[in-house]
Amino acid sequence: MAFSIRLTEEEKKLATSYAKLNSLSLGEAFKKALFEKIEEECDIVITEEAFKKYIDNGKKSRPFSELKKELELWYIPQTQHQNLIKNLRN
Repeated sequence: MAFSIRLTEEEKKLATSYAKLNSLSLGEAFKKALFEKIEEECDIVITEEAFKKYIDNGKKSRPFSELKKELELWYIPQTQHQNLIKNLRN
């Protein structure tokens, strides 16, 4: 199936730039963007439905900070993590 889209010069430049950046034809770029958008919106609907079902079944969400305390998790910044690994190896 073929179709046409009317674009302003600015929109055409942006779309062409995106296509070149991703080594795609203009048609492939539009097709890719369209189906990524459709997939993203489907994921949102599925997530919202799952969360509603979760809540409707009496479940409650809670802050991640509470879960970290419960599981005794703690955060080490990446630079400190690398230094800790070096010290353990020495």
